Amino acid sequence: MFKVLKQVQDYAKESWQAAKYIGQGLSVTFDHMRRRPITVQYPYEKLIPSERFRGRIHFEFDKCIACEVCVRVCPINLPVVDWEFDKAVKKKKLNHYSIDFGVCIFCGNCVEYCPTNCLSMTEEYELATYDRHELNYDNVALGRLPYKVTQDPMVTPLREFGYLPKGVVDPHDLPAGSKRAGKDPEEILAATKAEDSN
Repeated sequence: MFKVLKQVQDYAKESWQAAKYIGQGLSVTFDHMRRRPITVQYPYEKLIPSERFRGRIHFEFDKCIACEVCVRVCPINLPVVDWEFDKAVKKKKLNHYSIDFGVCIFCGNCVEYCPTNCLSMTEEYELATYDRHELNYDNVALGRLPYKVTQDPMVTPLREFGYLPKGVVDPHDLPAGSKRAGKDPEEILAATKAEDSN
């Protein structure tokens, strides 16, 4: 008799624990049901990169003076600058420029310290290839301007949550022409100038 009561008691105890654990799991599920979706259907939807996103480097061949500052400030001495000295004009003449994005750490030092601003960061982040040697971009590949996510007709651009206007939580239902939360850098600069003039 006591053995049967002990079994019933154990069964009731285990049932109560199972119900408690199911309730805990469902509470997490219901909590996430009230949050905004964060899933991006990648090939068809892409997040708009933030303003200071450090993507693939863009290179302008005509602006480069072959000073090799980018090589000196690079933590891994990555850019390869091939030049020759032109005795007629007494200046360096750039022959070839390349960066291997398979090794690049995208720190942005080369862009920051370039005296002629021939290097700039782009929004391009899709650099995957089947052969690692294809990641070694020469001056022609570096000079190619990438598509912006907002200008690609095959993609639905989505803003990150931090850049949505106040009160909007779904990046799909973004009103046309709506600005991001916070101020643009130009607005901050104008406000700073206005404060300085007063």
